[in-house]
Amino acid sequence: MLAAHLIDLPAWDASDPTTWIDLASGRSSILFATLAGVSIALVSGGADPLPRGRRLRTVRGRLVVRAILLWIIGLLLIATGVPVYVILPSYAILFLLGIALLRLPARALWSLAAVLALVMPWGQPALDALPIWQGEGGEDLVLALGWHYPATVWCAFLVAGLAAGRSDLSARTTQGRLLLVGGALAVIGYGTDALVGALPGVPATEVASVLTARPHSNGLLEVIGSGGFALAVVALCQLACRVPALGAAALPLRAVGSMPLTAYVGQILVWAVLAAALFGDTGDLGAMRSLHPFWPFALGTVAFCTAWALFVGRGPLERVVAGITRTLVRTGPRGGVGRLAR
Repeated sequence: MLAAHLIDLPAWDASDPTTWIDLASGRSSILFATLAGVSIALVSGGADPLPRGRRLRTVRGRLVVRAILLWIIGLLLIATGVPVYVILPSYAILFLLGIALLRLPARALWSLAAVLALVMPWGQPALDALPIWQGEGGEDLVLALGWHYPATVWCAFLVAGLAAGRSDLSARTTQGRLLLVGGALAVIGYGTDALVGALPGVPATEVASVLTARPHSNGLLEVIGSGGFALAVVALCQLACRVPALGAAALPLRAVGSMPLTAYVGQILVWAVLAAALFGDTGDLGAMRSLHPFWPFALGTVAFCTAWALFVGRGPLERVVAGITRTLVRTGPRGGVGRLAR
């Protein structure tokens, strides 16, 4: 995420290792969306879908509140003028979509994820061409809905993450299968994209715009390749942390992972303050990147999150969001309905 925001990434060239940093382009946000599904699964029963009743209603109510809070935070970040396409509004919409899927088992979720991944990219060009997105009002709507990460396509990543979380993600066999399947999907998506790109005289048709793995294209091959990549990364990190030495060494990264909202919001706020103080313009991307801020931001984020996790615990924004959510959505007494507090 920080690399995608703070570095002018070169175009990927497999024969030139200096361009491999372009791996961060597009894939970081898709991993973020996939993890949204995993997190929803973990707070709603893990490998077992929630039964009907008080607990299901409580989880649904709290997800609604979280979605609203994420959307509000996203709008506030957009208002800073920092030239980043803020993902939180789209994240909020994905949370709302996930509410309808809480009772589906893993097999149904995997099937749904596959259908969405194969079907939705074909309709996205028509949705992007709607006149509603034109003009100043349309630009504001794009930002408010996070349309650079359209939920119509990105729901596939959410459902895949939810399916992973429903598949007993703590089991070594699940992690191994997820790594193999995710890796295979990445090879299929990126390999097919390379073959299509190598064909001479491919016309710039709507079909060609869908059959692409170009970052942020929402193309079919990007959905397959980068979606598989995200699943493989989740599995690889879990397998690595099974090794005690690696798990201990990864503590700083795990600390950042325990407070993703704090890390995400923090980097944009620090960016806004620095840019305003140094350049008088929070939207000057070139000036900000000229400072080569990646390593200071990355190391600063890791240091802050590690210290906070060790001495305080739960991330500051995570703590606030959880507190508001618990206050607004309480569990009904003696099996009663979970209700919104007045």
